Amino acid sequence: MRAPASILNLLLLSLLAGLDPSKTQISPKEGWQVYSSAQDPDGRCICTVVAPEQNLCSRDAKSRQLRQLLEKVQNMSQSIEVLNLRTQRDFQYVLKMETQMKGLKAKFRQIEDDRKTLMTKHFQELKEKMDELLPLIPVLEQYKTDAKLITQFKEEIRNLSTVLTGIQEEIGAYDYEELHQRVVNLETRLRDCMKKLTCGKLMKITGPITVKTSGTRFGAWMTDPLASEKNNRVWYMDSYTNNKIVREYKSIADFVSGAESRTYNLPFKWAGTNHVVYNGSLYFNKYQSNIIIKYSFDTGRVLAQRSLEYAGFHNVYPYTWGGFSDIDLMADEIGLWAVYATNQNAGNIVISQLNQDTLEVLKSWSTGYPKRSAGESFMICGTLYVTNSHLTGAKVYYSYSTKTSTYEYTDIPFHNQYFHISMLDYNARDRALYAWNNGHQVLFNVTLFHIIKTEDDT
Repeated sequence: MRAPASILNLLLLSLLAGLDPSKTQISPKEGWQVYSSAQDPDGRCICTVVAPEQNLCSRDAKSRQLRQLLEKVQNMSQSIEVLNLRTQRDFQYVLKMETQMKGLKAKFRQIEDDRKTLMTKHFQELKEKMDELLPLIPVLEQYKTDAKLITQFKEEIRNLSTVLTGIQEEIGAYDYEELHQRVVNLETRLRDCMKKLTCGKLMKITGPITVKTSGTRFGAWMTDPLASEKNNRVWYMDSYTNNKIVREYKSIADFVSGAESRTYNLPFKWAGTNHVVYNGSLYFNKYQSNIIIKYSFDTGRVLAQRSLEYAGFHNVYPYTWGGFSDIDLMADEIGLWAVYATNQNAGNIVISQLNQDTLEVLKSWSTGYPKRSAGESFMICGTLYVTNSHLTGAKVYYSYSTKTSTYEYTDIPFHNQYFHISMLDYNARDRALYAWNNGHQVLFNVTLFHIIKTEDDT
């Protein structure tokens, strides 16, 4: 009977087939190479793997695949080593069993020679020997299983070696500069694709994610959609009236923990909760008026103020929940907007695009949807989306496109988790809806339907 180590030797020799055992110097630049250097006292074959210098682009998909396959081969080699140790142990048991079997054979012969006189004594000895052999039966079964598993490992390593060789040859066909250029081109194409995905039609609202629980039932919180990726400041404005304090946090994490970075004392009280931060400035409705204020966080000064002509204020045309929510300021991918109602439009919603510097109305659209029947509204890509309630069961019920000057009735439900919404605004950078939900600051995810236009489209 051959020792299990011979099985592993055959396995390793099969992996080394085709290689020159006499090779003693290998250049890492020549590619992946494997050679056998020696055998240890237990008869196990010691192998050395020399990897090429890391001069390929690590971000290339094939390089990642190569590394994953190599890790798998290393893991399999470790498994084979464990099997080798176990089969050596089992082989010692087998040798012991072979010796005992030979002793049993001699005993049987002795029993045949003197059945009558020694029957009882030898029968007892035979029984004891058999009791010793019984535990070796599962060992033999395990040994057979291990041998089969080693054969499977051998076949799988052969297959992996073939795949690795193919990948190595394919990667070797490209030099570093070519691979790097491919990555740069891919990144450019992805950026161009994302630019084409900036606008779309609202299809679904999911969530909410509760960020924090704080403040009264009514309020507003927001980030700047035009801020850089590293600028994640949060602004917090509690209540819908009789307040001038704006709290600033450097990040969402600071906002959650309550670590304020700065507070601002505005020169005027605000009305409602429909404020917006846009390009570093706060836009809000001055209390008991239809005047819009632009306040700079950097300078702490009012940069502009203008009356929104004919706009109702002080609960003349609020949303369904009241709260002096007559004038709603918002921003999207296109720019700055004001949503309100006028007597001239019979209390129905008017949409106005504003100049962010002067607050001058650039263009207005008159809709047929009553402002007092709207729960909240928000702009995405120049389209106004209006909810039918601020309470449980609310959904996006109406939309108006400023691009086509057309409207449609929609049915897009969302989960009003805390039963009362007093602020709902879209942030184009985060692609999310910020909401104040009964003293909870929450986020909703939005799903937009995009039509990607290629250069061939006219």
